Amino acid sequence: MTLDHRTFASDNGEVSGNEFLRKLRALGKRRGIPVVIDAARGKGSHQTVYFGAAYTILRNPKDELKKGTLHGMCNQLGILANDL
Repeated sequence: MTLDHRTFASDNGEVSGNEFLRKLRALGKRRGIPVVIDAARGKGSHQTVYFGAAYTILRNPKDELKKGTLHGMCNQLGILANDL
């Protein structure tokens, strides 16, 4: 498997929610897409994360995201995990 086909998650194991947000903000800045976190639109520690018009729900940002959760969130935002 070449490095081009590997994802951020497979290189680093699990990713925390805060790390996901940092990388998403950097991607939004590179692409000129606004990234907005709305903590009020979530129950408990859940937050709604907007990437332009697309959005996903991020549960407790301090917790680690499993690979499947990370890929699902990226899919909802219309990006690939290795874009991060």
